[in-house]
Amino acid sequence: MSKNSPKIFVLKTSPDTVLSDYAELMRMAEYEKKLDKTQKTILKLNLSWSKFFPACSTPPWQLEGVLKAMIEDGYDSKTLFAAENKTVVTNISRGLKGNRWAPILEKYNIWFIPLTRIPFVPYETLRKKFINYKNKELHVLDSKIFPDGFKIPKFYLNKPIIHLPTMKTHGHTGQKGGALKHTDEYNKNGGITCSMKNAFGGLLTKRRHFSHQFMSEVLVDLLIIQKQLHPEIMAIVDGTVCGDGAGPRVMIPRIKNYILAGYDQVAVDSVVSKMLGFEPMKLPAIKMAHDEGLGCGDFDQIEIVGEDVSDINWNFNVKRSLIIWGDQMVRKGSLRFLEPLLHNKIFFSVPILLSLVYHDAIWYPTVGKKRINQFMKTKWGNLFQSYPEGDLSNLNRF
Repeated sequence: MSKNSPKIFVLKTSPDTVLSDYAELMRMAEYEKKLDKTQKTILKLNLSWSKFFPACSTPPWQLEGVLKAMIEDGYDSKTLFAAENKTVVTNISRGLKGNRWAPILEKYNIWFIPLTRIPFVPYETLRKKFINYKNKELHVLDSKIFPDGFKIPKFYLNKPIIHLPTMKTHGHTGQKGGALKHTDEYNKNGGITCSMKNAFGGLLTKRRHFSHQFMSEVLVDLLIIQKQLHPEIMAIVDGTVCGDGAGPRVMIPRIKNYILAGYDQVAVDSVVSKMLGFEPMKLPAIKMAHDEGLGCGDFDQIEIVGEDVSDINWNFNVKRSLIIWGDQMVRKGSLRFLEPLLHNKIFFSVPILLSLVYHDAIWYPTVGKKRINQFMKTKWGNLFQSYPEGDLSNLNRF
């Protein structure tokens, strides 16, 4: 390892010690040296489903562990801002209740930012205010996805950000733009969602579903933008319960009892993909970001501090849910002739409705419920149930 090798900090944990373990992890990473206590700091939550499903969204112990450590270490609650956005298939208010976030934010007196209510400003108008990478050109966001110009939340400018993702597979992230290819090699190479993907919900508006056709390029663009906006980017990843299969929703929960942190988002995702069982440099987004010097995707060049994970291979497999399969068929598969219709609001309401019916009305009450019931019998399930659902009446909203 060279002295410039990125460090990823890893700990094993348990339901009995997870809050103190998050504090130990953050202090091991010397986060107080990276995150100025006088600055406003954004904590970007991960809402993949308004309903609770294990490994799908930021679990309550991840959020509480990070906030508890920061308050204990002298950070002012009024400078900490938890943030999340809505998508065409998620609802912020239901997500705050279903994932048990609201009582935690209230307990630590933290501001919550619904990004739907924050002014978004044209990306180009902020270029002169960027911290780094002023002249770094984007791949697709300002041309193929938002040809009329895209916008980003003004509140993000010049504030450090902490991402709070979980470790799970994703049916969209294993490919670059172009023709659709789903083979055994694709499933072997994998697709994950972790620190790089967590920016997706914060920086892009509801139109972001058009990014599915160029997912890997978009993730690299988002990393470029983050490096322009934020003086520091940190990921604190929950791998207590991981998602295997047709992520990011209809997964098989796997209890693994790991948490990790790092400041190089490419290196974080490299370590996570290696643990899940994939070759990091075969994941297009990781390789593209590595080749462009945005981070280190080569696992052998990353220094692991704490638990040795070099021999871990959980043999996860990427699968596609019915909805992701249909989306990919229309955007770049055999049904591509229908893709222009997705730009029509009336027509696009049809796949949104289909997604809601499939996920919330069919899969969740049947297959999902069985998996949730099994999970609730575990110690992690007991810990989840110890958190109240709460309400939003006393939540500090920005």
